[in-house]
Amino acid sequence: MIKAMILAGCGGFVGTCGRYLVGKWASGMFHGSFPMGTFLVNIIGCFIIGLFFGLLEKAHVMSASENVLLITGFCGGFTTFSSFADDLWVLGNKGDWTTSIVYLCASVIIGVLLVWGGRALIR
Repeated sequence: MIKAMILAGCGGFVGTCGRYLVGKWASGMFHGSFPMGTFLVNIIGCFIIGLFFGLLEKAHVMSASENVLLITGFCGGFTTFSSFADDLWVLGNKGDWTTSIVYLCASVIIGVLLVWGGRALIR
């Protein structure tokens, strides 16, 4: 249990650092009310978790420790679904319903498609 927690924490640290860097990069590259940093992290994270789960299911090439490190730790630290929910609330609270609806639909639809794509690449 302690080993798994340390592995998850290490993976989470790397994922969180990656999330921070993508967010900083996106805020410098994209301007406007659309939360591009959170959007990019979420769709990239969906693809990565699709790849990892595809490897786990198809080839069984991932050990339990690697699963905890990569899926629980890295992906859990990298993705920002709680930030996504907060972004939607903020946009709605501002009355920016068009951006809110586009952000919600694009995140969910593209995220699910990229999870499928990641898994399909491994098949």
